[in-house]
Amino acid sequence: ALAAAAATAAKAPGAKAVAVVEEAPPAPMVRMANLCCIAGHAINGVAAIHSEIVRTFTFKDFAELYPGKFQNKTNGVTPRRWLAFCNPQLSGVITKALGTDAWVTDMSILEKLAPMAEDAALQAAWTAAKMERKVICAETIKKLTGVTVPTSSMFDIQIKRIHEYKRQLLNIMGIIHRYNEMKAMTPAQRAAVVPRVCVFGGKAYATYLQAKRIVRLVTAVGDVVNNDPEIGDLLKVVFVPDYNVSLAEVLIPASELSQHISTAGTEASGTSNMKFQMNGCLIIGTLDGANVEIRECVGDDNFFLFGIEEPEVEPARAERAAGKFVPDVRFTAVMDTIKAGKFGKKGEFDELLGSLEGNEGFGRGDYFLVAKDFASYLEAQEKVDVAYQNQQAWTKSSIISTAFSGKFNSDRTIDQYAKEIWDIKPLPVTK
Repeated sequence: ALAAAAATAAKAPGAKAVAVVEEAPPAPMVRMANLCCIAGHAINGVAAIHSEIVRTFTFKDFAELYPGKFQNKTNGVTPRRWLAFCNPQLSGVITKALGTDAWVTDMSILEKLAPMAEDAALQAAWTAAKMERKVICAETIKKLTGVTVPTSSMFDIQIKRIHEYKRQLLNIMGIIHRYNEMKAMTPAQRAAVVPRVCVFGGKAYATYLQAKRIVRLVTAVGDVVNNDPEIGDLLKVVFVPDYNVSLAEVLIPASELSQHISTAGTEASGTSNMKFQMNGCLIIGTLDGANVEIRECVGDDNFFLFGIEEPEVEPARAERAAGKFVPDVRFTAVMDTIKAGKFGKKGEFDELLGSLEGNEGFGRGDYFLVAKDFASYLEAQEKVDVAYQNQQAWTKSSIISTAFSGKFNSDRTIDQYAKEIWDIKPLPVTK
């Protein structure tokens, strides 16, 4: 059957693109992805945008040859661990408001929270639960890093694998811009600033030097900002070490804003965004991965969107390669601040900044478009600051985020795989 399928593929209009064996020097090479497309019963992406890219770009020829094989199965996370277990404070509030804990196995029940989102009693209990988790988080940060963070500040958290495409570099450069702006303010102007605790966490592959340089820049910025008496508690920057699931179970329930800011078209799905959403955290992000569907569920008003979209990415890279891109002056100012040695040693981050310079070439030309999205990112962050000052509206958005997180339940994902790909039936358990 496999041989027959391969023979059919070989006769396709784009036969070379779907070939299993590539006749390339120094020896023929088996193209494993093509072999999988031919042999596989079904092919799916793990978020709507990811599946569309797989179907229309990555395996376009195979999708035309075998259109029935291609599906979407958006990822999910278990509410038992990522809400009921790790956040008993908020879980208790939810159960009391709904009058049942059945939401733990049927997350569609959470939607009943939406009409209550402006209820004063629910908002008070919701805010109290969040504060309790912020206190626990602050204690953990103090224990792990020695940094004291004020629980009255907005907790802004980005925890995920350290990678250039996930753009922790965009986040920390935005923080540097924020710091520079605050330093230029009068004391009266600083009094109006929304205080933030900016937390990073994640692991980097042992030989991934650029990722390690990003981590080093975060810690270098923290060393300066956290010890600046002019800034005080208005801004704290922390990198929590040894990131793992147990630490995530502390950070996620405390987060009020979470950053999912990958270059459009690079994140397959992401699942931490789902965990944050379940815990009533608002998201700032690009239209990438599961962000697209999360935004559809919570509504535009409850998601801080920025950045170019996936179809604009390659034209943006072409613009850069042609030498036509002009970076925002605020981006240039941040680059100059780092180059001047304000954080760490002068020259320490030359290799890292080099990836953002030039127009093209390996490790050059800002492949992940940090500069391209920088102005849009800052504008979205300004909207975050304005929104956070209205705590009643912010809490309403938080409740709505949790209320419409049911789609991202792994029970739904597994059920779809079982019914639409694996063709397996439930086995009832008798008591």
